[in-house]
Amino acid sequence: MHSAFLPERGVIRIAGEDAARFLQGLVTCDVEKLAPGEARFGALLTPQGKIVADFLIVAAPENLGGGFHLDLPKVLAPDLVRKLTFYRLRARVLIEDQSDQVGVTAFWGGAEAPVVGGMLYRDPRHEDLGWRMIAPLPMELVSDAGAFQAHRIGLGIPEGGRDFSYGDAFPHEADMDQFAGVDFAKGCYVGQEVVSRMEHRGTARTRIVPVTYADHAPMEGADVMAGDRAVGMMGSSAEGRGLAKLRLDRVEEALAAGQTLSAGGIALTLVKPDWARFSVPAA
Repeated sequence: MHSAFLPERGVIRIAGEDAARFLQGLVTCDVEKLAPGEARFGALLTPQGKIVADFLIVAAPENLGGGFHLDLPKVLAPDLVRKLTFYRLRARVLIEDQSDQVGVTAFWGGAEAPVVGGMLYRDPRHEDLGWRMIAPLPMELVSDAGAFQAHRIGLGIPEGGRDFSYGDAFPHEADMDQFAGVDFAKGCYVGQEVVSRMEHRGTARTRIVPVTYADHAPMEGADVMAGDRAVGMMGSSAEGRGLAKLRLDRVEEALAAGQTLSAGGIALTLVKPDWARFSVPAA
């Protein structure tokens, strides 16, 4: 089994007798169905349905303090605490950024759960992403965060801040609907009306999809071109695999016309990942 301490991840703890009800009315996933030690993928959205922050939300067992922990990009933690505090009103909830006290480690490549001393949970987005652990800092694990990123990219799993911009992407565009990051059966939450409309009308034309390349990795943020027309943006890449946020309708038109895709002059080939329930042109 491989392991990697993820220094870019932070942790917010949300506890108190109203914690579940408070989160249920805000985030995209169903918090009230979480069992102790279980994690779900979710996000807080703007009222217009754009992603403010995405995270893995974990129900902590009572022997580890109870409540919920958000495993999220560390850079987003302070602002998300402020936003959640704004929504708190009279709810009896404690909201605390613990990023300077605890950290997140990923484990993957083994059939059994690792034996660790922290709070362990499955990464709910994809079986092959393995396990995560929240534990006090400092951690003594010898790790390579780059190896985990290459593994993530190989599976085609998007990462916010690299494969899409916060405040500028809908959940469908970041493939959150493919990873059960949006519960379409739960009650209202911030931005729910826009996201539900996009789901039921099937209007998501932009998606993040895996690509392969043969030469040096394209620059992150480079335009993906079909001929002389931009059809998307290049995201993260490693070891011949990458992720690109693309207007799939425009890509389909371009490929049908015999054009090829490239970023920074480097040819790209689309790949349909095993988790995708949408069509990927010519993959």
